[in-house]
Amino acid sequence: MEKTAKIFIAGHRGLVGSAIRRGLEEHGYTNLLLRTRAELDLTDKAAVRTFFEQERPEYVFLAAAKVGGIVANDTYPADFIRENLEIQTNVIDAAYRSGVKRLLFLGSSCIYPKLCPQPIKEEYLLTGPLEPTNRAYALAKIAGIEMCWAYNRQYGTQFLAAMPTNLYGPNDNFDLKNSHVLPALIRKAAEAKAAGEANITVWGTGTPRRELLYSDDLAEACLYLMSLPDAEFGKLLTTGEPPLINIGTGEDLTIRELAELVCKVVGFAGELIFDTTRPDGTPRKLMDVSRIHALGWQAKTPLEDGIRRVYESVKDLFLAPA
Repeated sequence: MEKTAKIFIAGHRGLVGSAIRRGLEEHGYTNLLLRTRAELDLTDKAAVRTFFEQERPEYVFLAAAKVGGIVANDTYPADFIRENLEIQTNVIDAAYRSGVKRLLFLGSSCIYPKLCPQPIKEEYLLTGPLEPTNRAYALAKIAGIEMCWAYNRQYGTQFLAAMPTNLYGPNDNFDLKNSHVLPALIRKAAEAKAAGEANITVWGTGTPRRELLYSDDLAEACLYLMSLPDAEFGKLLTTGEPPLINIGTGEDLTIRELAELVCKVVGFAGELIFDTTRPDGTPRKLMDVSRIHALGWQAKTPLEDGIRRVYESVKDLFLAPA
């Protein structure tokens, strides 16, 4: 990508999109197209098509999505499948119609079967049943991958789908009902420490394993992929399989170990209580990242360092009221 190329970041204020924006700006990209939802509703087909026709972006990072944790996905499945299908369908089609050079579609590791062999290779897509609690969201993302592949085959587009592992970082969602596990743990530990409480409750048994990737590392991976030479980028699209690549660290830990690490960083010395009446979700989701490693990219941020950065950025929000 040329430094002056016109680049549209769909979802630039979210966890992923804001990291991509920071990464682009840090690397000297100066022509970023940014629109809030109030300025451009990506579920509005006509508005999206008009935007692409008028602005003619050359590159698109499709990071906009309706996202949430187990409770949100299980409570609002219709919202998750409808909004995500609308967003990605409108953006991918408009990108084709306006001649976008490359598009990177961001998905999630939940696209893979619930009981997948570990670590999860890209070719395991659609080889088994999905985790029921986020099936609607996962199916929407799978449809996005298939759409990228179909447009590449039929129209010769250069659309790649990247599937990051569990993410965390600045601009995360810390709402206890709708957040993912790590921000929820950070908030619980921080509030318990501030209030002088003796324990915090963690959902599930603590035995599921999770891989976690710092959002700025994901952004670096996205920029790396979109900046590949034509020959290398083209190889990712012509394997005879969906144009899909995993992004992760290749390492995981249990929810118990994660909770203990969060407590260490936050400085909470109380007890962990595991509520086994709550769902565990998928037992393990460790990504096979050999494909992106072979291209020359690896994650840089150690988990404890990343958690500390996030905690330092939000700790004042969770102080006990005076």
